[in-house]
Amino acid sequence: MNIAIAAPVTEQDHIAEFKSRRMTISTSPSILTDIYQEDVNLAVWQSTLPDNINQCIESLVHNKPNFKAIMTVSPQSVNEHLKASCEGISESNELCDHITLLVDMFCTLFDLKYAGLRLKLLDKPMCPRFHVDKVPCRLVTTFSGTATEWLPHSAVNRSKLGAGSQGKPDESSGIIEHPEMIEHLQAGDVALLKGESWHNNEGAGLVHRSPALSQAEHRLLLTLDFMS
Repeated sequence: MNIAIAAPVTEQDHIAEFKSRRMTISTSPSILTDIYQEDVNLAVWQSTLPDNINQCIESLVHNKPNFKAIMTVSPQSVNEHLKASCEGISESNELCDHITLLVDMFCTLFDLKYAGLRLKLLDKPMCPRFHVDKVPCRLVTTFSGTATEWLPHSAVNRSKLGAGSQGKPDESSGIIEHPEMIEHLQAGDVALLKGESWHNNEGAGLVHRSPALSQAEHRLLLTLDFMS
């Protein structure tokens, strides 16, 4: 008689079994404080973008198609640094002011003096595979183009992350059973993505990826990270 022997339960299995996570979304910026709730790993503010942002992006694509700004900023310094980076770009003031607001909100929410800022114009996916961030929390917003894709916590086979995919693409690795489970942020959404380094969140960081872009599509992406 063959006796089936159950595989030992690992610590990672234990973490995945007992941790559930959800997202919250609202047109009010106060929704971002929900990220402090233990069972929330994605908080989304459906923000209204500045009126002239499309003209600014068109100017960026035409004049600086490889535009990127990577800097450490404070709420007090960010506007000046951004305007210097966007010199010669029409209608950039509204965009810089909007980003300044986001930096101020981010630093206030997490009691930070500085934030790591990345603003990039992209014509291809930056992180095309589903993954988790090894950070406490990251702010992500797409000003133009297709926005970030993410997976509900309950829909992910986390054993297929990273090396567990055995090099297979997301569509065949087994990380997700049904493609219709993939969720999408919208351009303008301001999202806080809780990572693996948030206290007591190991094994529950939000799984997400950069979207595929259509031919000639450009995406303007902003991310903010913790800086000590």
